[in-house]
Amino acid sequence: MSNNKIAYITGGSKGIGLGVAKQMLDSGMKVAISGRNAQSLKEAEKFLNSPENVLSIVSDVTNTKDEVIAIKKVIDKWGSIDVVIANAGVGYFAPVDELAEDQWQQMLQTNLTGPFYTLKASVEALKRSKGYYITIASLAGTNFFANGAGYNATKYGLVGFTQAAMLDLRKYDIKVSTIMPGSVSTEFAGNKPSDKDAWKIQPEDIGELVLDLLKMNPRTLPSKIEVRPTRPDKK
Repeated sequence: MSNNKIAYITGGSKGIGLGVAKQMLDSGMKVAISGRNAQSLKEAEKFLNSPENVLSIVSDVTNTKDEVIAIKKVIDKWGSIDVVIANAGVGYFAPVDELAEDQWQQMLQTNLTGPFYTLKASVEALKRSKGYYITIASLAGTNFFANGAGYNATKYGLVGFTQAAMLDLRKYDIKVSTIMPGSVSTEFAGNKPSDKDAWKIQPEDIGELVLDLLKMNPRTLPSKIEVRPTRPDKK
């Protein structure tokens, strides 16, 4: 399930989303990426370097109308959608008594409500294609840590949301999985990827994992996948 298939990736202008988009393109897929920043999307398009097979869309996953319009743009251009990846996410880290209310709300809206809006906007198209919906959660969804109350809560919620959605949608032959990465070399939380991140999971590794899921025999569903660096002690 790769050649000529069509994917939509939220938060696709950098990090994991961009890494997944690159792997999908290299496998012969057409890919739509969305994000809030038009300039970042243009830079991603330039990096992906495949004008006929890439569509970038300015969309805020916290706005349900944006996601409806984004999905319509993909279908108008290519006729269908086979894979939807809810990847957009934000993180703020502080002790719970210091975590700002607006930071809590941003994480809740982006990390949890966003994937719901993305699924609601695309589910009818996925029913038609008997497609695949994938969320990018985190090991933070099961491994809790100090200063992570908001992030832990939203990723824990995202894992639960995705697993329940899987049970709801499999009767339509829609496959649903959540991927829960540990440390990934991205710009997340202000990090600047460099050689010091060589020990971490790389964005393209998540892309390979997504392709593996798409190649899986349809009778088998890895519905929840934890993935972590092999040797974190190699820092």
